[in-house]
Amino acid sequence: MADLFSDAADKQLGDVAPLAVRMRPAALADFVGQEQVVGPRSALALAIAEDRVGSAIFYGPPGSGKTTLARIVAHTTGAAFEELSAVSASVADVRGVLARAKERLGTSSQRTILFLDEIHRFNKAQQDALLPAVETGLVTLIGATTENPYFEVNSALLSRCQIYELEPLDESDVATIVQRGAEEIAADVPEPLVRLIAQKAGGDGRAALNTLEFAWSTARAEGGELEERHVEDAARKRPLVYDKHGDAHYDFISAFIKAIRGSDPDAALYYLAAMLESGEDPRYVARRLIVHASEDIGMADSRALLVATAAAHALEHVGLPEARLNLAHATIYLARAPKSNAVLSALGAATRDVKEHGTIRPPKILRDAHYRGAKKLGHGEGYLYPPSNPAGYGVDYLPEELQGRTYYEPSGAGEERAQDDG
Repeated sequence: MADLFSDAADKQLGDVAPLAVRMRPAALADFVGQEQVVGPRSALALAIAEDRVGSAIFYGPPGSGKTTLARIVAHTTGAAFEELSAVSASVADVRGVLARAKERLGTSSQRTILFLDEIHRFNKAQQDALLPAVETGLVTLIGATTENPYFEVNSALLSRCQIYELEPLDESDVATIVQRGAEEIAADVPEPLVRLIAQKAGGDGRAALNTLEFAWSTARAEGGELEERHVEDAARKRPLVYDKHGDAHYDFISAFIKAIRGSDPDAALYYLAAMLESGEDPRYVARRLIVHASEDIGMADSRALLVATAAAHALEHVGLPEARLNLAHATIYLARAPKSNAVLSALGAATRDVKEHGTIRPPKILRDAHYRGAKKLGHGEGYLYPPSNPAGYGVDYLPEELQGRTYYEPSGAGEERAQDDG
């Protein structure tokens, strides 16, 4: 009787499930996007077709197809397929799967594939419980995560898995998904609205189908045709795929600094806006601007450091949202400034000599001579005070063993060009 009710419930769930769930493909031929991972003749596509998928982790943003790929494996494999969600699964649940896998292997030689959704939610103890089974091949692990597995998954487990990175779907792929969804629910969606839904989805196929389903149901409730306002209302706000404590934090700040370094103020402003809109700590952004001002601009335009520092001070005094303007001001200035890494190179060269030769004491002529008895030690003897004796400007002030070294080499960019010419 329980099985009868369970079957009936499954049927009802199929009828009331969200469109994104009902539309999930069961075959790789119906999968949209991610050509870099499952394109024709790709290693993963061949492995799925030949039912020899090894332990793997699918890593990518929401709606990029991670769970769908796991379901496709489930539909095509001859192995037993077990599924757990790391949000709710315990060590006992994992041990239960492993016990069943051992029994299958012993009684019928059947392999077991364990799909672990949101694997990054598993703590170290839970991941350690999986490790021996994955290592011996008792189970084939397929994990799905929105977080960078290199940050969140044990290195021992990582070394036994193939990592597949999925990207946000491009708009043409999302449009294909929307068109298929429209056919599924018999919705009349004009091409401009298909493009609008795809644009609003932000590379998330699930979000696109949810928007379509909600917009269409609203239009039907009103008894009219689907309109742009229905889509705008259903989409509300483009999803921001960003975790200020994880992968996106490093990717966006890296892109931000590289855009400034490449003198592209438009790209730098976009990454700045993306970080601020997603809740990044603005003080972190301000600190990176200050570092960049000396690291990649330096003496080519020393005002860049002043501007960056002023923006950081303004942030502390004014706060958000107004200080966004100060950060944007500094971002544009630094992006447009001439670039030089001469400060970074000079400090690096000097540091290498310190590490190689140690902290060589300054020549006696430069040592402190203000205390009683210093002159008897020869400290300061023969020192030329440059403002009074210009010959002091021609002295090599390095320790004797290092004299002749040149650490700072002007780049010839911006103000360093004038210094070089002088």
